[in-house]
Amino acid sequence: MRRDDLVDGAVAGAVGSTVLNALTFADMAVRARPASGTPEETVRRLADATHVDLGPEDRAANRRSGLGPLLGYMIGVGAGAAFAVLVGNRRVPLTFATVALGAGVMAASSGSMTVLGVTDPRRWSRTDWLSDIVPHLAYGYAAAATWRRLRTRG
Repeated sequence: MRRDDLVDGAVAGAVGSTVLNALTFADMAVRARPASGTPEETVRRLADATHVDLGPEDRAANRRSGLGPLLGYMIGVGAGAAFAVLVGNRRVPLTFATVALGAGVMAASSGSMTVLGVTDPRRWSRTDWLSDIVPHLAYGYAAAATWRRLRTRG
């Protein structure tokens, strides 16, 4: 594996993360729904579990607000890099890569929140599932398409 492969994977993951967030914000605007508190609650529980002090509550709340989305970007960029390591120079069908990347990121984010007790997918409504699946598949497509484009350059 070349270092460029890892960088290309991280770039693809960053593009996918941007698309995921744009769709999520568009959904919030269209349906007039509030932002989810799960990223901040995830940070709260991670900090508690690892005994990390985020400071006095007013500052801790601000840190959680910043760290929650950053955690999402880390998962997205990391998934793109992991995909690069796993795939290497093999050509992967776009549909397979889209589903693998989207499902992988959804499992990493929702799975970690489930383990921490922040959410329980067994209690999600159909709308909840669609609100999670659609942006993650968009992440997968954007990341896979970017990966493919970066691999064909030069």
